[in-house]
Amino acid sequence: MALIGQPIPEFSTEAFHDGGFKTITSEDVKGKWGIFLFYPADFTFVCPTELEDMAKAYPELQELGVEVYAVSTDSHFVHKAWHETSDAISTVNYPMLGDTTGAISRGFDVMIEEAGQALRGTFLVDPDGIIQVYEVHTLGVGRSAKDMVRKVKAAQYVRENDGEVCPAAWEKGEDTLTPSFDLVGKI
Repeated sequence: MALIGQPIPEFSTEAFHDGGFKTITSEDVKGKWGIFLFYPADFTFVCPTELEDMAKAYPELQELGVEVYAVSTDSHFVHKAWHETSDAISTVNYPMLGDTTGAISRGFDVMIEEAGQALRGTFLVDPDGIIQVYEVHTLGVGRSAKDMVRKVKAAQYVRENDGEVCPAAWEKGEDTLTPSFDLVGKI
């Protein structure tokens, strides 16, 4: 089933954030933009590079009104231990959600059942809790936070400018398109 335009699944889970544990629910996500960054496991190889890359982009994302949620099937306790022992993960300031039952990963359709881990899935959710952008990678291919920031800006622009769309590789400030009968075949 296509996930674009669908609400995020309901969930309640424990997270490691700001040096402590806290409960985060699907209701907490609503009201602002959110990025769900699913990854296979703590204490691995590609995963810390991705989470560190997103940590570098986090201040800009916060300026855009976006919260980031890292999610793996590890517990919030394991997230804390990883945060305390990894130079890369020590830079992560956004919530790290534990998904030990795999319910959140299944709800976003990224669960690898036989491994008990999530694929590399990235989901952009609007303030209404509706999925606007997602991409899923194979385990060996890391993601780019820079491109996700670009997608956030495009999704926010489209939401705020009814009837306009952003062309490929659009960057904030560039021309957009207004689909119309007269534009057909002119691009």
